[in-house]
Amino acid sequence: MMETTASYGQFCPVAMAAEVFCTRWTPLVLRELLCGSRRFNDLRRGVPRMSPTLLSKRLKELAQAGIIETRRAPDGIVEYHLTPAGEELREVVMTLGFWGQHWVETQHSLQKLDPSLLMWDMRRHLDPVPLPTRRCTVLFHYPEQPAARQHYWLVIEGRDVDICSTDPGFEIDLYVTCPLRTMTAIWMGIATVRAEMEADRLELDGDPEMASSMQQWLGLSPFAREQPKRGRAA
Repeated sequence: MMETTASYGQFCPVAMAAEVFCTRWTPLVLRELLCGSRRFNDLRRGVPRMSPTLLSKRLKELAQAGIIETRRAPDGIVEYHLTPAGEELREVVMTLGFWGQHWVETQHSLQKLDPSLLMWDMRRHLDPVPLPTRRCTVLFHYPEQPAARQHYWLVIEGRDVDICSTDPGFEIDLYVTCPLRTMTAIWMGIATVRAEMEADRLELDGDPEMASSMQQWLGLSPFAREQPKRGRAA
């Protein structure tokens, strides 16, 4: 059991599970682990507003609770892996996400925009199969964002997908220009590439094949198939 200052003091499976799962940031750390992040810096990219100190504390607590274990990779870097107990939380985390997508107000969720987190999520769910077999570079431009957060490059080579916040120096195959809100709505399954282009909120310039198949290769949030009950993006 995690060492927490707040205990429900009840011998009840729900209470005991909540003491492990419901501490601040823990569900999001578990989301990142379930999505395949293994290293500390990758976990940090998935929870950019969580302090490194608190992340270290939560990882230690999850290890103490038997949810994760540490292993040293061949290059010497410590990695965090889910135990069988941790893997069994996958359904809990997914159910929580589907509930949020189904019931939480869409307009409210679209006010919580973070380009680096969006691009990191897009990077790990992107499907390279519909793309040309050569290396492809896609530049996303969010013009309304501060200068340091306007440009992100997705570089796809085979099955490898990388995200860069500085120019990697490759020729751009496709330029994607839109407000961050628009791309977030597409990613969440609230809007589509076609609809946003028709509404003049999304502009694609470059390889016509990549542009026409964007809805397919972009992939979507794993919760996108669940449509929210209340509200829709304007």
